[in-house]
Amino acid sequence: MSLAESPRPAGPARGRPRSEAVERAIVEGTMKLLEDGVPLAELSIERIARTAGVGKAAIYRRWRGKEELFVDVVRTAEPPDPELPGTSVRDDLVVLLEILRRRGLASRSSAILHSVHAQMKSSPRVWAAYHSAVIAPRHRLGLEILRRGQANGELRTDIDVEVMHDIIVGPMLVRSLLRADADLPEGLSERIVDTVLDGLRTVSSPGA
Repeated sequence: MSLAESPRPAGPARGRPRSEAVERAIVEGTMKLLEDGVPLAELSIERIARTAGVGKAAIYRRWRGKEELFVDVVRTAEPPDPELPGTSVRDDLVVLLEILRRRGLASRSSAILHSVHAQMKSSPRVWAAYHSAVIAPRHRLGLEILRRGQANGELRTDIDVEVMHDIIVGPMLVRSLLRADADLPEGLSERIVDTVLDGLRTVSSPGA
């Protein structure tokens, strides 16, 4: 299953077929304004339309407002979500942590992304839109993986899946978001998952 296929908020009804060229111009126009240092608070639909060379109606046919457009721009700039292998709970959890690790690396290496993420958190409406479109679906997917692991005997059933999820993703979130000096090396996702699973597996499960 691809994380990119996670449910997204329903968009507005479109009155005509969508043009990829127009959408690309709008997204690139928004990114150009961000790269030029225009803060989120000053990114109006009028300004975006003027920069992209389109009419405001072209934007509103595709996004309900600035917040929804901004989230799509951020998702375009972030590393794409890979598909889950589906071979085991361990393999799927490694992929989930890799998403966080790569996002952390991208935010560190891109001044634009770093600024964008900071601005999102200071704007309740934009942060709520990003949380609904990106964070919440990934969280639900993580819980689904853990429940599947409990159902097939790979994981203990006496631990709440919400607690398990926090235990697994917590170390990567701390390194990528709270400790700017912490390394995010290749193989870190595997190390975290393998360390945590030692305490979450059932006694008879594979790898125990």
